[in-house]
Amino acid sequence: MGYFPELMTSLSKLSFLTLTCAVGVLWAGSSQAANAIPAKKDGSPRPRVIFLGDSLTAGYGLEPQQAYPALLQQKIDQAGLDFEVVNAGISGDTTAGGLRRIDWALRGGADVLVVALGGNDGLRGVAPTQTEANLRGIVTRAKEKNPAISIILTGMQMPANLGAEFVKAFSSLFPRIAQQMNAALVPFLLEGVGGVAALNQPDRIHPTVEGQRRIAENVWPVLERTLKERANGRS
Repeated sequence: MGYFPELMTSLSKLSFLTLTCAVGVLWAGSSQAANAIPAKKDGSPRPRVIFLGDSLTAGYGLEPQQAYPALLQQKIDQAGLDFEVVNAGISGDTTAGGLRRIDWALRGGADVLVVALGGNDGLRGVAPTQTEANLRGIVTRAKEKNPAISIILTGMQMPANLGAEFVKAFSSLFPRIAQQMNAALVPFLLEGVGGVAALNQPDRIHPTVEGQRRIAENVWPVLERTLKERANGRS
């Protein structure tokens, strides 16, 4: 399934620059987000799950507690797993931005890193090879800071009108990185959400509250398995 399939008609009426601005959200609120991750207290027994992402992770247009990382914290608590979720999503972020700020995101300590970046890269026409290099850099840097960290990569897809070659190259980079760098994979972050008008805000790009719930459902099976493995001493 293509990324935002119902947007094909609308996309044909928009310039690429307009689409980029709509999806990027111009790094809104980054200064506030930069102060949102508290340093982990020395000796704190609760391991951390950091979500490094863009506006989808930040919960653009919604309250912080309505974004999928907060919803996953609820699932973690209900499952009796003792992990703390930290939302390091910044609207408009790209894989290059994620690579630049990975040290900041992990500065308070992290046991699991969920990398949910790449959508803005694709929609801005960034070469898939560059997106792949940036994602590999993020994973490499995270493992340098904590060799025992668990990595989860969330896959993304692009609209068909960007060209079959580009779409294929983009979608294939996520499973390749996951396989080669020993990361778990959520095949498509927006499965069942992208292109579904009822699950997206009026811009048809950013999920509604219900859309965020669906994203949480997409991520949860992989996250739950990863957390249980860590809880059982198998990182």
